[in-house]
Order: sequence, then C-alpha cells, then structure tokens
Amino acid sequence: MPIIVNLDVMMAKRKMSLNELSEKVDITLSNLSILKTGKAKAIRFSTLEAICKTLDCQPGDILEFSQE
Repeated sequence: MPIIVNLDVMMAKRKMSLNELSEKVDITLSNLSILKTGKAKAIRFSTLEAICKTLDCQPGDILEFSQE
C-alpha cells in the first residue's frame, strides 16, 4: 500500500504508549493497533484530528505517501 503510517514513530517521540493514546483519543486499543500497523483501510478526519492534537503533530507526521 502506498500510504505509510508512522504512528509508532510519533508515539515514540512523545514517549506515549498505545494504551495511553487509546484513552486520550477515545478509540479502542484494537482499532488503534490496526491503524498503527498500517492495516487500516481508512481513517476518519475526526480520529486523525484527535491523534494530532494528542501527539501535538501534523497529519503529515503520521501519514506518508510512497510510490515504491
């Protein structure tokens, strides 16, 4: 898939665990895990906004496009 999810990188930079992010964003741990591993087919803008607010980052810090 040409979209790469760098959520784990941003979480590491912010020293935040999956459980902590799950609670702060109010998303289930399993859905967050699916997103983190790049297996998600879509993400709601409201979820992306909540993640960006919590991690103090931009959507481009989390999602990356690769043509390879």
